[in-house]
Amino acid sequence: MAAERFLQLTDVAEILNISSSQTYALVRSGELPAIKIGGRGQWRVERSALEDYIQRCYAETRAFVNAHPLPGAELAED
Repeated sequence: MAAERFLQLTDVAEILNISSSQTYALVRSGELPAIKIGGRGQWRVERSALEDYIQRCYAETRAFVNAHPLPGAELAED
């Protein structure tokens, strides 16, 4: 069976291991693209949008780590 194209916010929260309120905040801020569907305005996140978000987080983390190396980290690489 193919993976679902759209995820509920509770699914996203579980995948990212964060709270539902943190997931909602990511969506409402626009940091994590989502759509609002149906008469009750239920949020859905496209699986590919979640993967893109995760890759952006990895890139941002790499940039942060490179800009703020731990003292003595050069020694650990040897």
